[in-house]
Amino acid sequence: MAVKRPSGPKGHFLLGSINQFSEDQPAFLLESVKKYGDLVYVRLAHMHTYLVAQPDLIREVLVTQSDKFEKAPLDKQILGKFLGNGLLISDGAFHKRQRRLAQPAFHSKRIQNYAEVMVDYANRIMAGWQNKAIVNVVEEMMHLTMLIVSKTLFDADAITGSGDTAETISSAMDDFQAVSNRDYQRGFSLPSWIPTADNRLRNQAATKFNQVMEQIIAERRQTAVNGQITDTGDLLSMLMLSVDEDGEFMDDAQLRNEVATLFAAGHETTSNALSWTWYLLAQHPEVEANLHAELDNVLAGRQPTLADLPTLPYSLQIIKESMRLYPPAWILNGRLALEDVEMGGYTIPKGSTIFVSPYVMHHLPPYFDEPEAFKPERFTPEFEKSLPKYAYMPFGGGARVCIGNAFAMMEAQLILATIAQRFRLELATDKPVQYKAQITLTPEDGIQMRLVERETAVTTSPELAFA
Repeated sequence: MAVKRPSGPKGHFLLGSINQFSEDQPAFLLESVKKYGDLVYVRLAHMHTYLVAQPDLIREVLVTQSDKFEKAPLDKQILGKFLGNGLLISDGAFHKRQRRLAQPAFHSKRIQNYAEVMVDYANRIMAGWQNKAIVNVVEEMMHLTMLIVSKTLFDADAITGSGDTAETISSAMDDFQAVSNRDYQRGFSLPSWIPTADNRLRNQAATKFNQVMEQIIAERRQTAVNGQITDTGDLLSMLMLSVDEDGEFMDDAQLRNEVATLFAAGHETTSNALSWTWYLLAQHPEVEANLHAELDNVLAGRQPTLADLPTLPYSLQIIKESMRLYPPAWILNGRLALEDVEMGGYTIPKGSTIFVSPYVMHHLPPYFDEPEAFKPERFTPEFEKSLPKYAYMPFGGGARVCIGNAFAMMEAQLILATIAQRFRLELATDKPVQYKAQITLTPEDGIQMRLVERETAVTTSPELAFA
């Protein structure tokens, strides 16, 4: 009996909608939802895919029926070649175990210790900036977040002593992500033993990364006292100290996989979020002026601290709105149906792939008035309480919600506050900036911006324009 499918684009009789999808993936998915509804069937060549774009249905995929899905084979095939069976790839009981083992590293008290590191590195980056100079802000933010994740993840300082370690890992990660992006564009990944240029590049990157991580882990084990790893304050220490319910530690291979996953996830996503934020601020001088007023009023020229963040609500609203318009994780890894699944009045057949796209959800008028407009003021506590869960989901949701979400938000807010106190970033070209939908939503050709030093004006008035 023929399967009754939800509506969707008809596409080519052989290729389906793969060509239209490849041209502009986020826009194609968004327009499909607007045209066909909350549950859309899209055939991509041989793949039968279902796009879910309604909060209650997303909850079914990520929470209530999550045991009926696993990560899609294409994601495992591409990402697993470098990340192994880390948190981003693993499924089932193993994923739950790894999640429990990694969770202590991201306890709120733990990550709060990194606030000074984030501000310090932002200042170090600015020390090399010159007034009126033009920089590619994407490269600047990428370098900054690389410094921070290297220091907080495995205590490597790329400025004052362990530069080779941090730079080698960053270079390897860049190569891996570039090859993975090309694999996603192709829609397949050839076995690693086939000596293509991309496979050679990815294998070389994995070898470099493994050598560095093996050395770091071995050095940590050598400094153990009576078999007990010393807590050096970084995330790797916590991963090495964590034990499961059977008293078992992660082995070295799994430690390597989790560090690779955390470096990849914590490096490019935050840098993209910040890059888009600078881009949006440059286009909206009234928002930028309100941000400066808040910073001048609260900080009066001093460095921001963790304790200041609750008193800087507008800076947080800006970041949330930027991540609404340009969510770095624009689509969640596909979910493969392990059995027939009833959802939204339809049967999703076993073997189908489910897509959930934060980009799509963030641009839907039922949840966001004027969804294409940059309006940080919308993110009031009252508005956020009124939003259905999974209407706004820059970090995913359910049991697989990003484990480093609190770390990333603290990092973005502190960096924004630190840099915006000293510099305005103006667009240095009239050429529109286009996104490129890769593993993350990246500015396609970077963003050229002019650095303009501010003369910080201290404001004592409690009545700010955005209050």
